[in-house]
Amino acid sequence: MKLKCTIVKQVCNELGVKVVRGVLSTNHIHMFVEIPPHISVSYFMQRVKGRSSRKIQQEFPELKKRYWGQCFWARGYFCTTSGNITDDIIMQYLEQHSDKD
Repeated sequence: MKLKCTIVKQVCNELGVKVVRGVLSTNHIHMFVEIPPHISVSYFMQRVKGRSSRKIQQEFPELKKRYWGQCFWARGYFCTTSGNITDDIIMQYLEQHSDKD
């Protein structure tokens, strides 16, 4: 878990993305982030998922054998803006998911 968190923080720092709140679990990540307007969400996700997959598989060679030729992370992701709901609602959602898993 700490490795995933470190990698995500590194990518965010490189791209100038601010992590407002994040929740890591064993099989998924919830993040509330502020992405600069010149960076697309898809590019940000590509960097996070690609770098974390590579680093985790380097750290744990048994996973590299298991996922060889396959996707480590799921192909998709969900994204929405905070314009339709308040930041407080997003934070409540993340809090609910930090208690699960």
